Amino acid sequence: MTREALQNGFVNEMIAHSGTNLRVLSDEERRQSLEATLAAQPVPGDIWLFAYGSLIWNPAFHYAERQPVLIRGWHRQFCLATPIGRGTPERPGLVLGLDRGGSCRGVAFRIARSEAEAELELVWRREMVTGAYVPRWVRLHGLGLPHGMSGIAFTINRAAPNYVRPVSEAATAQTIATACGVLGSCRDYLFDTIHGLAGFEIHDHHLNRIARLVREHRD
Repeated sequence: MTREALQNGFVNEMIAHSGTNLRVLSDEERRQSLEATLAAQPVPGDIWLFAYGSLIWNPAFHYAERQPVLIRGWHRQFCLATPIGRGTPERPGLVLGLDRGGSCRGVAFRIARSEAEAELELVWRREMVTGAYVPRWVRLHGLGLPHGMSGIAFTINRAAPNYVRPVSEAATAQTIATACGVLGSCRDYLFDTIHGLAGFEIHDHHLNRIARLVREHRD
């Protein structure tokens, strides 16, 4: 997913030609969501954005710095079925969301406030397409961050029609090992995420166990 593709409306076109009945947010709805999120910023200043999946290894937006952080109250989970992108209507794939409970280590990107609206508009075009995510401010915990710093995180919308309640790691691995779509395979998505996390010395045991099962399935 490139910056240019997001600017040209590639995601909306991909959904329009997918044959699915997922409802796509209008430009106005997306704009209102972004404006409401920025208006709710706890402390004025630069914007921090929390990444836990593909935004880590393919952000496609401009940022001033990035660093590993921890958030509490949410955990990384393959809980969103995707009949497009990393799957098809006949064989949906799975991508990550932040579901309630636990904690999650990821990467926080700092975006200069003067550039935030333009850069986050691209992020909204990518993440806030069908309303599967709920953007919210979460507390970031990191060695280089002031105490109490908050950032935007895209948490899962459990009311979304393609929200999937967690199943066994074996069942998750089977889907990931076989699903593929316009953006590539779920297998690549999984391993790119693991590699991206490892670049910040973050090791997700849940993802690593799924990866082992995916390798066994393929082999």
